[in-house]
Amino acid sequence: MSSSSPFLSLPGAVDGTGMDAGMPAHYGNPVAEQRALAAGSAIVDLSRRAVLSVAGDDRLSWIDSLTSQSVKRLAPGESSETLLLDPTGHIEYAVRLMDDGTELWLLLEADEAAGLLTWLTKMRFMLRVEPRDRTAEFATVGTLGVPHIEAAAPNGLPLVWHDPWSSVTPGGHQYSTVAEHPSAGWTYSEILVSRESLADLATLPVAGMLALEALRIEAWRPRFATEADEKSIPHELDWLRSAVHLEKGCYRGQETVAKVHNLGHPPRRLVMLHLDGSDAVLPERFDEVVLGEAVVGVVTSVARHHELGPIALAVIKRSTDPTAELAVRAGDTLVPAAQEIVVPPDAGAEANIPRLPRLGSVTR
Repeated sequence: MSSSSPFLSLPGAVDGTGMDAGMPAHYGNPVAEQRALAAGSAIVDLSRRAVLSVAGDDRLSWIDSLTSQSVKRLAPGESSETLLLDPTGHIEYAVRLMDDGTELWLLLEADEAAGLLTWLTKMRFMLRVEPRDRTAEFATVGTLGVPHIEAAAPNGLPLVWHDPWSSVTPGGHQYSTVAEHPSAGWTYSEILVSRESLADLATLPVAGMLALEALRIEAWRPRFATEADEKSIPHELDWLRSAVHLEKGCYRGQETVAKVHNLGHPPRRLVMLHLDGSDAVLPERFDEVVLGEAVVGVVTSVARHHELGPIALAVIKRSTDPTAELAVRAGDTLVPAAQEIVVPPDAGAEANIPRLPRLGSVTR
């Protein structure tokens, strides 16, 4: 994956930074690109991300036993999403899944691939599974529409991953209490293509990563590379709605998932912030979110939306007043920020457990 993306050779292309380096951030007009992407008429280069596959008859039951989602009956052509948790329930990997009847395909951030592949290889035991890195052969492009792109079909079935975030998946749970979740308009897909075809695809209408990130933030869609850190549990990001099955069998970290969901509350919660743009200062990832003099959280993603203006996702303390006007400390500027609640402070404690009377109390 050392060669440069052909999308970076397009007129006006500006390379991304950080985790998105090697893919165009924009092509000179991020707002127009965002509108085209939202309308379903543009594609986004994701070719610096990783593609793994798992062949073998035990592939679905194996991944099912290791991760948070129920995938042992995943049908060919069906899309899913799962999390690999550590023994205490913290998120280690987030993986987008699709199966073609012969192989299970895993899409993930480039920085995650080597570690996950090494761990999966160690966990094979005597099972009929063969995990491999396929990034040198295949890449992905993103879209919110249905462009006429020929998806790769290494085993006969064209591979298109449809994001399940747009609704609560079977066995999942949504903490958000809004009447209409903003993900309803999130029709996002990732199309697997051969690396040889990328140059031809670069002739289609395109949008940069800035456009995709703005629409993702609008949909409250968590991204592992930005919203998660070493302390994150799925509940904090409302990730039970698409990546966790609450009724499946044992997997690593399940005890924490069940305990927090049924009896406790996640220590932090995801919010979307509507940022004051009057100072023309756009905060950055890791900028502190404050309430008065107290630091209550951190910005995880930020963008200029073509309709909403400057917006951000942030992870803040659960106890933060949901009605409070917050601010983001961007350098020497304090940017006012209005909360839009994604995960409410009372998320969790879903089990209906009868309370026993105290010893010596009178019951009637």
